[in-house]
Amino acid sequence: MTAPPSGAGNLPLPRWAYVPGDPGAANADYETLRQIAALVPPRFRGYVPARHPALRYGIALNDRGYFWEAQEILEAVWAAAPQGGRERILLRACILIATANLRLRMQKPHVAARMLGEALVELEALGLRHAGGDGFADCFPAAALAALIKAKLERPQLAKADWVTFAATGRT
Repeated sequence: MTAPPSGAGNLPLPRWAYVPGDPGAANADYETLRQIAALVPPRFRGYVPARHPALRYGIALNDRGYFWEAQEILEAVWAAAPQGGRERILLRACILIATANLRLRMQKPHVAARMLGEALVELEALGLRHAGGDGFADCFPAAALAALIKAKLERPQLAKADWVTFAATGRT
């Protein structure tokens, strides 16, 4: 196994990055993902803590190029997030970004651009909601992420190298 992602404790990274539809690729490393998904409670109360290990792990997976895996973990966190909460909006944007990154890897730039556009809509909706708390959405640099996505979408066509990292927004 490889080194754990920063801020996610001693959690192992998947043994490989899964790309659906790649004829030469192995199946996803479900064993590792199950270990992480088990850390997610059935429901978060009030908000999703910014330092929750599964959340930080999902963010780190995206930034390390494990896009499919990031999407899976972030969806598990999203499902446990409070209904109607700011974290749910931000998590949906993060899931869309991880999925867009995966589509870039699969050389589907038009689909990736559409998904990044949807993520931007979510981030703009997040900006309209009241902030002020201890949740993930309260300390995440959503405006910086939105600006990064806008800059990417201004390009004539996205390429594999245009994937979006959360660390690029100054997130620690």
